[in-house]
Amino acid sequence: MQSKKIRRALPEEAAWLTELSFASKAYWQYPQSYYRRWQQELTITADYIETHDVYVCDDGTYPCGYYSLVILQEALVVSGVVLAAGVWLEHMFVHPDSIGKGVGTLLFNHIRGLVEKRGDNSIHLLADPHACRFYEKMGCVYQGECASTIPGRTTPYLICNLGMHNQPKP
Repeated sequence: MQSKKIRRALPEEAAWLTELSFASKAYWQYPQSYYRRWQQELTITADYIETHDVYVCDDGTYPCGYYSLVILQEALVVSGVVLAAGVWLEHMFVHPDSIGKGVGTLLFNHIRGLVEKRGDNSIHLLADPHACRFYEKMGCVYQGECASTIPGRTTPYLICNLGMHNQPKP
């Protein structure tokens, strides 16, 4: 396998990134009813790629993961939850064939570098419950649970404070 590189996503990759989102979620074997609920939030469009920071991890054969960031200029209330102003990791998905092979770590380290270069000092995220441990390993701190778009389900809210005092755990 060739070495992995991270690059900006291309608008023509929208359908593939959408497929990757659903394939990554399917790894956890959620009920089919969840995917219907997630249809809109997991769909990536060419317009989304052109208007957001979307980066792909490419192994030379196919995109094996991607992430997107959203910058909230002010706090936003979504489904009764207040999302703080700042940098939010909106999506981060790894293809099931690449889970456990360092792609997530490579992507998250890229996010760190990009956010630090911009002069921001934290990254906010609402994580899939199965990914919470990964984000904690990457230095994120669990803040609590937020209501999910799935009734009766919650989503972990984490913050990664950047800087010397909060490095990834070995």
